[in-house]
Amino acid sequence: MINVKKILIGVICVVVLAVSTYEGKYLISVQKYKQIVKGIKIDTVDLSEISDGKYTGSCDAIVIGAKVAVTVKNHKITSIVLLEHKTERGKPAEVIPARVVKTQSLQVDTITGATNSSKVILKSIENALNSGKI
Repeated sequence: MINVKKILIGVICVVVLAVSTYEGKYLISVQKYKQIVKGIKIDTVDLSEISDGKYTGSCDAIVIGAKVAVTVKNHKITSIVLLEHKTERGKPAEVIPARVVKTQSLQVDTITGATNSSKVILKSIENALNSGKI
């Protein structure tokens, strides 16, 4: 009976240690995510400096990430395809690419409740456009 108690206590200790380690890693990744998103600044891109073509860009903020394909013709954005969107609650931000195409600008409003996903998608678009600079 004593051995069963010792084994049970040992198992409980291992489980508590494993859960604590997981939670600690999760909290660290959430802090890094918050720092990354806070540091995202969306710059203006001069479309007259972008060559015709199809460009991909991405932005990864640990918890949220996006990858886009942007097509430019005659210095205008003709389409933006959201290739990947890693998110938990940011699905409403998936309208951002259409807004950018409509306004021909990265200076669009973010989506309330999906601000961080909006910023990550916009940064992905900016990164794609910057790869096509003349």
